[in-house]
Amino acid sequence: MTKTISVLLMLAMVVQIIKPLNLPGLRRRMDFWKLALVAFALWSVALLLREFVG
Repeated sequence: MTKTISVLLMLAMVVQIIKPLNLPGLRRRMDFWKLALVAFALWSVALLLREFVG
């Protein structure tokens, strides 16, 4: 699950740099760092869930 999340969010960051997604808060090419923060948060939550649930 963490590999899937990381691959999808890395692709979203590459797309954001090439052509902005035009979502609220993601209208400029420089906003790819926001996706990196979301990726880190989702990855951390997935790791914590895997540790406590499994």
